[in-house]
Amino acid sequence: MSNRSNRVLVPEAKEGLNKFKMESANEVGVNLKQGYNGDLTSREAGSVGGNMVKKMVEAYEKGL
Repeated sequence: MSNRSNRVLVPEAKEGLNKFKMESANEVGVNLKQGYNGDLTSREAGSVGGNMVKKMVEAYEKGL
């Protein structure tokens, strides 16, 4: 059995997650394309993911 940690648990949320990812990439100045983005550096990909996590933590803290 394969254990993939990057699968979307709620398939209906996939479009929203992609939109969130594109917005985060735009904010940090990384040019993402629809589909394959294997040409990104680790730093660029990490900055997008880090920005997404930062925004999710802020949203959670605001809700407390």
